[in-house]
Amino acid sequence: MDFGIGGKVALVTGATKGIGLGIAQALAREGVRVSVVARTEADVKRVAHDINGFGVAADVTTDEGCKTSVEQTQRNVGPIDILINNFGARAGSSWSDTGPKEFEAAFDGNVVVSARMTKLVLPAMLDRGWGRVVVITSVWGREAGGAPAYNAAKAAEISMVKSLAREVARQGVTVNAVAPGSILWEGGGWYRRQQADPQGIADFVRHEMPMGRFGNVEEVASAVAFVCSTQASLLTGACINVDGGQSRSNI
Repeated sequence: MDFGIGGKVALVTGATKGIGLGIAQALAREGVRVSVVARTEADVKRVAHDINGFGVAADVTTDEGCKTSVEQTQRNVGPIDILINNFGARAGSSWSDTGPKEFEAAFDGNVVVSARMTKLVLPAMLDRGWGRVVVITSVWGREAGGAPAYNAAKAAEISMVKSLAREVARQGVTVNAVAPGSILWEGGGWYRRQQADPQGIADFVRHEMPMGRFGNVEEVASAVAFVCSTQASLLTGACINVDGGQSRSNI
């Protein structure tokens, strides 16, 4: 299926590993000109080279880093048609180690980054009458689970998506969330847990993952690519689970 986005320009944050890398690769396969944004310059250059894209080494947890990533992309690739807010941060693991500082860090590293990046690219999308904004959230933003501060921050991102989507729906821009479940990739959190406690993770998969396996990066990236497509023109304000049935919420 031709997603109709060949030649569009996409900016992907946190794009050098895991889900962000998979999304950058999936969009590049659709003919999208991808700007890869992450902190480490060597990784940015490597990924940009591999997908024939453009790379920006920037820290999007800062206002200056967000502006740099957008300005360099616009200057070197073109107006941004697709924004993938993939960058996210965790803080604390349970209520025993979570307080106000952890909540501030989680909101700054998720909601604030996504809001800041979106505000930078949205006006031009509205002027052109076409755009796609996708926020990578989590099933733990849709229902209780995971680290408390992360859970709250991801829930706030989903709320932000719904609010913004309704406001810009008549102007050709769609805004959606994609909520991965437990995704296994080498070097990621689930990979490290699996290496440390193979039996415990096997038990988790058996009891919590209806398909009997973790999801993989490519499965999430394929869903994101569709959300960005011209075929997804009526899809906005949604939060789409990509979790193999792991989550339990009815909505």
